[in-house]
Amino acid sequence: MSHDAGATTRQAHMARPGAAPGTAPRAVAGGRAGRAGLAATAVSIGATVTAGLAGPSAMEPALPGRPGQPPWALGLHLPPYAAIGLAAAGLAAGTAGLGLCLHAARRGWSVRPRAILVAGLIAATAVTLAPPFGSSDQLSYAAYGRMVVTGHDPYLTTPAMLARLGDPVARAVQDWRHSPSVYGSLATGGQALASWVGGDSARLTVFVLSLLGLAAFAGTGLLLHLLTRGSRERQLRAGLLWTLNPLLLQVLVAGAHVDSQAIVFAVAAIAIFALGAPGRWARGTPGRWPRGVLVIRVAHPGAPAGPRPLRLLAAAAAAGAAAGLAAAVKLSYLMVAAGLVVAALLAWWPRGASRASAGPGGPARVPGQSGAPGAPRSVGPPGSAGRWRPLALAAGGVTAGFAVTAAAALLPWGPQSIDPALRAGSYVSIGSPWRAVRSGLRLLMGETAADNLVRAGAVILAVALLMLFARPLRSLASALTSGPAAAARATGDSAAAAHVTGDSAAAAQLTGPQLTVLAGASCFVLGFAWLVAWPYVLPWYDGLAWALLALLPWAPLPWAALDWLVLARTAALAFGYLPARGIALPADLGWLQSVVRTVLTPLALLALTAILVLLLWPHRPPRTR
Repeated sequence: MSHDAGATTRQAHMARPGAAPGTAPRAVAGGRAGRAGLAATAVSIGATVTAGLAGPSAMEPALPGRPGQPPWALGLHLPPYAAIGLAAAGLAAGTAGLGLCLHAARRGWSVRPRAILVAGLIAATAVTLAPPFGSSDQLSYAAYGRMVVTGHDPYLTTPAMLARLGDPVARAVQDWRHSPSVYGSLATGGQALASWVGGDSARLTVFVLSLLGLAAFAGTGLLLHLLTRGSRERQLRAGLLWTLNPLLLQVLVAGAHVDSQAIVFAVAAIAIFALGAPGRWARGTPGRWPRGVLVIRVAHPGAPAGPRPLRLLAAAAAAGAAAGLAAAVKLSYLMVAAGLVVAALLAWWPRGASRASAGPGGPARVPGQSGAPGAPRSVGPPGSAGRWRPLALAAGGVTAGFAVTAAAALLPWGPQSIDPALRAGSYVSIGSPWRAVRSGLRLLMGETAADNLVRAGAVILAVALLMLFARPLRSLASALTSGPAAAARATGDSAAAAHVTGDSAAAAQLTGPQLTVLAGASCFVLGFAWLVAWPYVLPWYDGLAWALLALLPWAPLPWAALDWLVLARTAALAFGYLPARGIALPADLGWLQSVVRTVLTPLALLALTAILVLLLWPHRPPRTR
């Protein structure tokens, strides 16, 4: 990959029109950091592929099956030190590489976004052709699919029960042998498909599951590339944060985790909502928007502006249905539907009738139009039903689409299919800061009361984080909807912001890119609050945060710090779960579990939570007498 922007003074100024003096040296320095970051990323991907190709080890469970079946491995039988060290080296190089690339991109360095996309897809394919490693979850997935194929209920049957019947796939399961499936019916359907193809070969079944994960990962990358089109900076950011993200390639793709399948539906829901909701599209008006920027046409006085009702309802319902499919993979992804409803509230909540004029020095307004948080204006007098129609259609459509899809997902195995997932809500992982809290409470009041208090504490923390996120989220929504120049800056389009003039309130209509940022930010806030607060955390759970973060532009604090917080969080979890398997390590490697996972990882997560709270805490200027 070669960089084609930021390499010269002229290119640096072309990439950022109106740049201040000194931008070119920053871009040159960023170019060095970017090249170093790509080199470190390549080392990380090489280590990840090698760790998988090495074959069964402390990092990689054995995959029973006929010789020659994919995925293929070399059978090197690496000792635990070498296997774990190789994976750790990949994580270290990947963390450094991604950090350098993000730092360089913020300083003006750039590469072709399509090159990043293609390189990431090639890397993901190479990782998928090797056996999964890092955990043994893929063997549990294979057993759940085998249950369906052999006529058993995966929500009532455990792998141990099926193994006692002599099933070869169930006998290969190593962890969670006594747990039924905690995944939704759509995930179970994919597992059944893999089992139907793989038969009694755990190896071939796992390979088909890996292919499903690869398709979902690639689909997410392509959707993110589509949603950020029109802005080179945002497309590059999306490629770095998702497709060529070396941490995700190891903890998510190399682990063949089902989370990839939920994430692709979550991003698809945002894409449908953002690209389907705007009703009237036109090329930019000269003197207001730069050429090529899509905006909603401003209606003449007395005519309705904004989305067509039926189109808005259909798009919202389809987005809700896609969010329902995400929840049909993992129940916790219902937060995506909630995030879309929040985005609808931010976009179409009416503030009241607008005046024909904003007063001396204020922008003129079209009579009869109302100003939402800058959303498309609707016609009608104060309190009229027409002012609430876009919000009702958007929120109601998302809710209805989600409800219908979620209900349909319960039909194959009935409502009891969500019981295992609900019971799993009481789990507390070793790497979570809640583990120490739960252990202390158990000594005082018993296990049940301790679990209930930890769950209550997690809910309170999540609500507190959402309240702290509310202010920056409203500020972002206001910037997106307060006029062309502010919206261009908020969506990260520096070229557009430099050329916009006449920032008229009448032109402040939501476009597809603006809705993308708004919906992505809303879903990210809910998803990240859950990830930070919930007691059961694993490194691949952060995949949702990375996908949603990739939809956001470079923005001021606190948004600017989220890249680094998510990077630090995923790295801390990934190192803490080396390996994420219930196996006995050699005595001189026991510190990986007793020190790193049990002590250092929870402390790191606690520190990152405190930093997040400080970043979100409202700062008020001191009072002056």
